[in-house]
Amino acid sequence: MQLKIAILAGDGIGPEVTREARNILSAAAEAGGHNFTFAEALIGGVAITAKGTPLPQETIDIALDSDAVLLGAVGDNKFNALSPDKRPEAGLLQIRQVLGGFANLRPSVACPALSDNSPLRPEVTKGVDILFVRELLGGLYFGQPRSWNKQTGEAINTMRYTKAEIVRVARVAFELAGKRRKKLTSVDKANVLEVSQLWRATVTEVAKDYPGVTLEHQLVDSMAMHLMNVPRNFDVVLTENLFGDILSDESGIITGSLGMLPSATIGGKVNLFEPVHGSAPDIAGTGKANPLGAILTAAMVLRYSAGLEQEAAAVEAAVQHVLDAGYRTADIARGNTAGAVTTAQMGKLVHSALAEAIDRSQSLHAV
Repeated sequence: MQLKIAILAGDGIGPEVTREARNILSAAAEAGGHNFTFAEALIGGVAITAKGTPLPQETIDIALDSDAVLLGAVGDNKFNALSPDKRPEAGLLQIRQVLGGFANLRPSVACPALSDNSPLRPEVTKGVDILFVRELLGGLYFGQPRSWNKQTGEAINTMRYTKAEIVRVARVAFELAGKRRKKLTSVDKANVLEVSQLWRATVTEVAKDYPGVTLEHQLVDSMAMHLMNVPRNFDVVLTENLFGDILSDESGIITGSLGMLPSATIGGKVNLFEPVHGSAPDIAGTGKANPLGAILTAAMVLRYSAGLEQEAAAVEAAVQHVLDAGYRTADIARGNTAGAVTTAQMGKLVHSALAEAIDRSQSLHAV
């Protein structure tokens, strides 16, 4: 198959981790006889420096002309004096709107090899496999009116949802739950917020079309607690924008590092893929960045845009193999330097593990 992928490396550690993810995508394509092409474009602080805007029109054109967009990270403290709509992060919000993806998929899977990295007890995290489905184009991040009046000292943000927006993301979550363990947890704040009351009523209505999936509702504050106490109780978790942002980041505690979390945004013109971690400008260029979140995001490119489930699973298995062998980047080393590796070294290790896994698979099919 043919797949055109736009690479928006962005700021800080973005170029470093994206480079390793791109190498993995190329290796998977070559092994499967597929043709992946890549087009690079600017976003975030590097785009402001070069073009005067966090999202140049050229980047938009390249993204819309692609089959998938792989983004690294955006953000740089040197732009903090700019107004919010001019900062690097504005480019991320704008590209999400341009591409139109409304369902953000964020898996949080406990890795046995990293159980000691989590402050949670191993018996709590063992076997955890959660998929967060976060609505991405509504809520407080996009609702109008919004303003900051520095003269009066008043700021306004608006949490706003329509029934149609909730229905479309709920259907994505129910479809995914039907292919997994057939349980969906919807998160809201229906005891206080009218918008959450609409959310709960709408999700309950959509559930009637999916009788094979068990639906439960959780208030966001209790969900935050349960996620740390009994994370195995959850399969697919459906949330609005703000709650999903917070809860899925909290789930980094389960995996042992935010640097392990991938994500995919689907449902629009072009799917957008990005690791959950930020740009971490303080370690940019030092070789300390963990590329595994970006590499696992590459696996999601294979799964959700290329439709290559076998290759996606092979990438995930390669990551697991490298971690089982004891290799660690600085964020997950926990003071144990025996298997400490740089960003590039970790990428090469996964690349080698992937090649070996593919060779074994091809040998078995040839027998």
